[in-house]
Amino acid sequence: MNPIGPCSCYHEGRRCAETLFFDYRRRHGMPIRVIRIFNTYGPRMHPNDGRVMSNFIVQALRGEDLAVFGDGRQTRSFCYVDDLIEGMVRMMASEDAFTGPVNLGAPYECSILDLAGLVIRATGSQSRIVHAPLPADDPIQRRPDTTLARERLGCGPCVELEDGLRRTIAYFRDLLDLS
Repeated sequence: MNPIGPCSCYHEGRRCAETLFFDYRRRHGMPIRVIRIFNTYGPRMHPNDGRVMSNFIVQALRGEDLAVFGDGRQTRSFCYVDDLIEGMVRMMASEDAFTGPVNLGAPYECSILDLAGLVIRATGSQSRIVHAPLPADDPIQRRPDTTLARERLGCGPCVELEDGLRRTIAYFRDLLDLS
């Protein structure tokens, strides 16, 4: 990753926080747990939070075009919020010697173009997919290795993307009062 690119504050901030946690543990013997969260979605998302899932759902429900950056072949792994919380609870209950970091997310990928199509179909929208320039340093693939979460915490995603999408769309329909 580019440490001085347009998205670098987010990535470098995460690395800095992990470094500080591990230094604090070494210095003060404080038990810590470090998890890495990947593309969580679900009810209670803010409609303007800027993430692709909420953007697409809100745009589709309003009948607006869905803006796909680049050719849309870049992939992401989407984790439903219930699965994330289950992993977090299990991590907090793990033995003190197990600090992580542990990736919490879904080990399967979905292209952004496929996600746009899924959202349009699931909302019954007449929205069109339009393409916009790919932002600088946008990763082509983002899929976590969740082996450690499965092996040490005994957890992994249970909610399928289509089911989580249905629940999230229902939340946004109510929030936007589009019933």
